[in-house]
Amino acid sequence: MKKKIKKILKKKLDLFYIKVNKENNYYKIVAVGKIFLGMNEIQKQKKIYSPLLKYITEKKIHAISIKAYSLKEWKKLKYNKIK
Repeated sequence: MKKKIKKILKKKLDLFYIKVNKENNYYKIVAVGKIFLGMNEIQKQKKIYSPLLKYITEKKIHAISIKAYSLKEWKKLKYNKIK
């Protein structure tokens, strides 16, 4: 399911970077893409949830933790981690 989530999100959202980790039925997602530019956290989460809703309602995905960034936010985050 981890690879499937990654493939779905990359295709549907045209992401620059995607990382999916799994513990039991709990998924942690880090997504980076142009699509998130100008969005607040709730809007970003909705974008991630939308293509995965089918799997959530079918209980194939129990819980998700999402961190989504625009390319600008991602670069700034990486730059600040280096300092």
